[in-house]
This record gives sequence, structure tokens and C-alpha cells, in this order.
Amino acid sequence: MFSFSNTEIAFKSRSNKELKMAYWMFKLVSNRNLVSFGKVLLNLAFTLRIPISGVIKSTIFRHFCGGESIEDCSQTINQLEQYNVKTILDYSVEGSKETGSLDQTCDEILATLDKAANNSTIPFSVFKITGICPFYILEKIDANRNLSDDEREIYQQSYQRIEQICSRAQETKTPVFIDAEESWIQNSIDQIAWEMMDKFNRDGVYIYNTVQLYRWDRLKFLKTSVTQAQQNGFGYGVKLVRGAYMEKEGHRAKELNYRNPIQSDKKSTDSDYDKALEFCIQNIESVAICAGTHNEKSSIYLTNLMDNKGIQKNDSRVYFAQLLGMSDHISFNLADAGYNVAKYVPYGPVKEVMPYLIRRAEENTSVAGQTGRELSLITSERSRRKTA
Repeated sequence: MFSFSNTEIAFKSRSNKELKMAYWMFKLVSNRNLVSFGKVLLNLAFTLRIPISGVIKSTIFRHFCGGESIEDCSQTINQLEQYNVKTILDYSVEGSKETGSLDQTCDEILATLDKAANNSTIPFSVFKITGICPFYILEKIDANRNLSDDEREIYQQSYQRIEQICSRAQETKTPVFIDAEESWIQNSIDQIAWEMMDKFNRDGVYIYNTVQLYRWDRLKFLKTSVTQAQQNGFGYGVKLVRGAYMEKEGHRAKELNYRNPIQSDKKSTDSDYDKALEFCIQNIESVAICAGTHNEKSSIYLTNLMDNKGIQKNDSRVYFAQLLGMSDHISFNLADAGYNVAKYVPYGPVKEVMPYLIRRAEENTSVAGQTGRELSLITSERSRRKTA
């Protein structure tokens, strides 16, 4: 049976100094009160223009991000490649309402695709639609509210950006992930993703939608989407994740008095996630899948599904993915065994990437056992090195 307990393989890319830094990083983010206080403190410091970017850059930013630009990420890309782990460049700057900022984000995503062209170390690109289309526009579309003439023009400009990105993905033969977002804009995102797949996935799978299985309706959505894609004659690309907006979703559902879209418990989420893996492997002739997960059981389950189906470990239709700085025991052990593995490598200016970093810290405090598992593995490896 596959195991993720080999810490020598898991942390072979990290020096003793980096391992010590990782230990203290997870020690800090395991404290919910400290994370909450730090969030307020950081926002206050940036508001008051207190020069703290240097401290952030040398600590949490360094651990979870590749740099401030694509060029800055080169060292991380090369280091990961030494251990057969690929890179997904993730421009982690939040969306804006300003046209100039939206255009800039679009240009940056195009640049990641150009960087990936003919570069086997970067198998995918990724973007959030809210990075190139204002949130409120998608929200109005999802709610079936009429757009004004100006809003329709903004949406058309945004759609053209998305189409440009997807066209570049096909041109460079670098698949692109369209990230999932909040449930109240997800229908419009799904529709756009569908239209892009219909157009660009005819001679290969270059466009992937993202399905969040912590929603109780997403397994059915996935099955329906794949069936319809098969009927329409194009490949379906999907990144499977558990989800990233759980608390926000619950609060909004309660406030507006509608059914919470989130599963009633973690067991249901885990069950649907594994069922989604099974369904995708059963339909692998028309599906390409990226399992974005930090869950050991689901990762092992996927390796077993592949083995039972006779799918080679390095089949390009199946990838595993984790975030940089997290779950190295999964990423590096899978890669060492010959599976396709990629790390999300976030980048961008320190201040603009802070919302992403805060979410990562909050995610670690909210996922039961996540930081505890990270800490125990790091502690084991530090002990092993001392006695080696």
C-alpha cells in the first residue's frame, strides 16, 4: 500500500534552515487567535504604511510563494523540477473593478502561458475569472438581473479577455484551470468555462473547470457536465478540490435565508470527492483530471483507481496538485513514485498577495488535523536528520 510517511523523501528539497522555518510557520498558523490577530495587525500596518513588507517577504511569503514576478519564481521552478515536481504559476493578486487592473491581470496570465510554452516543468496555467471580470457583474448575471449598457460592455471586454487566455492555452498547448469561486457567481463561471471547452477542447483538453466537492450539488453537476460534453464531442477538463469558501458560504446562506450550499459534514465532502475521482477515472477516455487535494486517503484512492484501470502513473490525463509550502509529504512521495505532480506556486507583489496568504493561514487553522500532520512530519524529519 502506498505511504506518505517517508519524511526523507518528503523534505529532501529543504535545508535544515528551511525545515526549521517551516516548523515555526505551521506552529504559528495552528493558533486560531494568533491568525485572527495577525490578520487585523497586517491590514492595519498596510493602511498606516508601516514598512513590514520585508519581514513578510522573508517569512510567510517566502514559505508559501515563489516570488513577486514570474522571473522570481525561476529558482522555485528549478528546485521542484529536480525532484520531478512540476509548477503551476498562480498570479495570486485579487480582482479589481478597474479596467487597467483587469487588463494587467489578463496580460500576466498570458505571460504565464508564454512561460509554459514548450516548457515541460510548467504543465498548466490558472486564473480566477474575477481577476479579469468584476465580481458584481458576475453576481448580477447569476441573479438574472439585467445589466446596464455600460455593464454589458464591461462584460464583453471581460469575455474577450477570457477567450484570449483560452485561445493562448490551446496555441501553446498548455492547459489552463478556471478556478471555482463563491456559489453565488459560480453558475456564470460554469457557463463561461463550458463555452470555452466547447470551443477549444475539440483536439485536446486545454480548458479545465474546477469543481468544489464541499458543495452537496457538485457531484451531480460533474456527472451531468461530462455526459453533455461527451454528447457534444469535446473533452472535459476538471480540477477537483474540496473547497475554499466554507465559512463565507455559511454566513451568507444564513443571512439571506437560503439553503447552505455546503455539505452537512466533512464525511459527505470526502465521500463525494472520492466518488468524483472514481467517476472521472471511469470516463478517462473523455476526461482529463487534476486532483487538487491535501488529503492522503483521497490521493491513495486515486493511485488505486489508476492501477485498477491500468492507467500508467505518468499518463498526462491524470495529475495530482498541492500548494507550495503545504503537504510536501504527498507531493514529493507521489513524484518519487513516478506520478504526475504539480505544485501551485503563487506569486505577485507582497502587499497584493496578502489576502491569499491570510486565506492560507485561515485554511490551515480550520482544516482539522492539517497543521498537526504537517508539524508531526517536520518534527520527525528534523529528528531523523539529527540522528542520521
